[in-house]
Amino acid sequence: MHLLFATSIVPDGALASGYEIANAAIIAALRRAGARVTVIGFTWPGKPASDPQNTIVLGAVDVRTEGASSLQKLAWVAKAMLSGLTFASVKLRVVTDSEVQAAVDRAGPFDGYVLNSVQFAGAFESLFGDRPSIFVAHNVEYRSAQENAAAAGGLLQRLLFRREAKLLKAMEERLCRRARFVFTLAEEDRSALGVASDDRSAVLPLVTCAETPVQKNPRCIDCDAALIGTWTWQPNRIGLDWFLDKVVPHLRPDFRVRIAGSVPSGVISAHPGVEFVGRVPDAQAFVQGAAVIPLISTSGSGVQLKTIETFELGLPSVATSHSLRGIDHRPVNCIVTDDPVAFAGALEAAATDVRDVDGSAFHRRQMKALDAAIRLGLKKLEPVMRKVFA
Repeated sequence: MHLLFATSIVPDGALASGYEIANAAIIAALRRAGARVTVIGFTWPGKPASDPQNTIVLGAVDVRTEGASSLQKLAWVAKAMLSGLTFASVKLRVVTDSEVQAAVDRAGPFDGYVLNSVQFAGAFESLFGDRPSIFVAHNVEYRSAQENAAAAGGLLQRLLFRREAKLLKAMEERLCRRARFVFTLAEEDRSALGVASDDRSAVLPLVTCAETPVQKNPRCIDCDAALIGTWTWQPNRIGLDWFLDKVVPHLRPDFRVRIAGSVPSGVISAHPGVEFVGRVPDAQAFVQGAAVIPLISTSGSGVQLKTIETFELGLPSVATSHSLRGIDHRPVNCIVTDDPVAFAGALEAAATDVRDVDGSAFHRRQMKALDAAIRLGLKKLEPVMRKVFA
């Protein structure tokens, strides 16, 4: 079985975001199940594909809104309005349908498509109807857009997010309807997308790496709590704002919190123990240097890869209930609360009495369930493929 994995950004080996970590895990699982996988999409500027022999690169694009010039943002908005596409998909329209089709034809033939999230599939939606497909819904994108609209500070931004939500809802309905099978990353997303039947969808429990992460024992702890993420992504930003505004004021002044990753301008904290450290060379070493990990998601859908990594490493954590979506098993050293005062208290208690656990069992459980779900999806695809190519 030869599958074309259509995605916005092809793997480059860096695994710099949760999206890229999830993609690597899914592609690896498809290959473990016996499928030949060719990936098509774009690279980040200056970052070549990690597996060029099995990758179709359409060009290099930087799709990040944060850091783009005002002129570039205005051009994206204007192009989205004129084309009827979403803001996310229009960023990928730097090549034409015919150019994409020609690239696919040169690398084929393919038995089916794996449409990875809505950005690329939405940008070139008309090209993937000639073969059976699996749709991978990393999130319920229209709900995330609705939440972003509710949290937006300005009228224009709110209206743009509402437009995105309307377009995304229709697009996700089309992709789910046309797909032979749908993979989601959280159980609740199956119902939200209207594919809750076991004949139509399954949840993909993810891992952050193929091998069980190695826990340094004993750890060298140099701060009380550490957070890392792409905070320019709106659902992450909403969680960070909640943490800084609602939780941090209840932490004692000498409690040390380090926050790594790209932070939007204007994000600050008056707490003397909060430090924004920017990009770090080793994300895993960074979190392993903290006594406790705050898992602070309050919006969005899909799964939190930072939650999975924390559990794989066996690190103590305090989590919102939303941070555990898509997770069936919670380690004993994870405290769950949505109350900001209780959250702060639990962080202080966990930092005072650090209790690591063995995360290897969690990793093995996730890997086994991931492979089983992938095999189920491929079995649903096979009868359709036999009919198409008979």
